[in-house]
Amino acid sequence: MIYTETILNVKCGGCIKSIIKTVNEIPGLTNVSFDLENDTIQFETNETSKFVLVKNKLEGLGYPMDEDLNSVFKKAKSYVSCAIGRMKELQ
Repeated sequence: MIYTETILNVKCGGCIKSIIKTVNEIPGLTNVSFDLENDTIQFETNETSKFVLVKNKLEGLGYPMDEDLNSVFKKAKSYVSCAIGRMKELQ
């Protein structure tokens, strides 16, 4: 099954780098991609439980899905995740 979900708090390539790296670490997912123009992540899996895992991992980084609560704490966490992704881009 292919999932396409809108992600909140995405600001730049650093954010995307952190998101893609985290999602790619989850076994059982394929074809992980991110569309910055629409703030959507897309991935494929045959296990529906993986969707919840992706959702929880992204929320932990400060990038909740569109239908979830976007607190000030999550927004702040997204800035940290973004900075980490930007530093990795420079390496």
